[in-house]
Amino acid sequence: MVKQDDNGSAGDGRTRQLASNSLRTLTDASFLGVFLMLVVMFLYFTFTQSSFLTSGNITSLLTGVSILFVVSIGMTFAMLSGGIDLSVGSVLALSGILLGKLVVGGMPIGLAIFLTLVGGAVLGGLINGFFVGIVGLSFLVVTLGTNILFRGVVNLWSNSKTTQVISPFLETLAFENLLGVPISVWIMIGVFVVAFYVLRNTYFGRDVYAVGGNADAARLSGINVGRTILFVYAITGMLSALGGILQVARVGAASPLVGETIVFDATAAVLIGGTSFKGGSGGVVGTAVGVLFLGVLQNGLAVSGVQSFWQQVVTGAILVIAVLIETLRGREQVSIGRFRLRRPARARGG
Repeated sequence: MVKQDDNGSAGDGRTRQLASNSLRTLTDASFLGVFLMLVVMFLYFTFTQSSFLTSGNITSLLTGVSILFVVSIGMTFAMLSGGIDLSVGSVLALSGILLGKLVVGGMPIGLAIFLTLVGGAVLGGLINGFFVGIVGLSFLVVTLGTNILFRGVVNLWSNSKTTQVISPFLETLAFENLLGVPISVWIMIGVFVVAFYVLRNTYFGRDVYAVGGNADAARLSGINVGRTILFVYAITGMLSALGGILQVARVGAASPLVGETIVFDATAAVLIGGTSFKGGSGGVVGTAVGVLFLGVLQNGLAVSGVQSFWQQVVTGAILVIAVLIETLRGREQVSIGRFRLRRPARARGG
């Protein structure tokens, strides 16, 4: 028989505390290690490549990672809940095609963007989230299947052709500045602030950590696990759609070929940032550092004249190393936990 607390929720306080303890801090060793590597790499490219630390290149670097940034924030929610969304690239491409069709069809740009974001949330929540959270299917099977399904819809709907999208508003979104900062960078900041607040200061955010840490305990404590997972994948889909909007704005066209590899970069960024592959631990602060890490690395290699193929090799190697480190860290925690030597860390922030 499960013991209940005063308000009738089984172990609610204990599970909430578990969720709170899962939040990483700025003093976390893995976070500091990645941050230090980022600083060292930034300084290395600054002193070895004269064209690296210029206003034009830094602007190009930040705007270049804007799409990966918003998609990675969405992926963080999925991984914190103990899952992963392999369909983010296809949702990005499908959202771009949807936006292009709406704009070319004469719909006002504001309404077209809104419907595109809603469409991404529907694809993520009512399809991925429903089958994973409500039906209880494996997130790998579901999102792998929808990745192929959505990509097929992209090719059928677009007839495998790129459609030019002419919109002054989208051009402004992609290339203009606000207070001297590119608008796409402001969008990154806005997404980060909202995600950080949701994970740190709302019951939903704590529920996400609790579900990722131990779904059974979360369910016993009164958390609606299925609904939480559904909303998590809706957020992931909506942010993937936002990435599709930024993609269309940058290239001025809706292409069926975009987003095919972004799932790997997003996963690498989230893992590099310290979010556990098993869920329940990490946050968007680490993800932001992970995205900047990959952005600085790829930009620095490009400025150095390294071919793009080698950049892919380096990114893939980093992803494998990040997974290996996470696996070894998980084994170490389990081993220490058996001897009751591990003390839960007090944590703050997303």
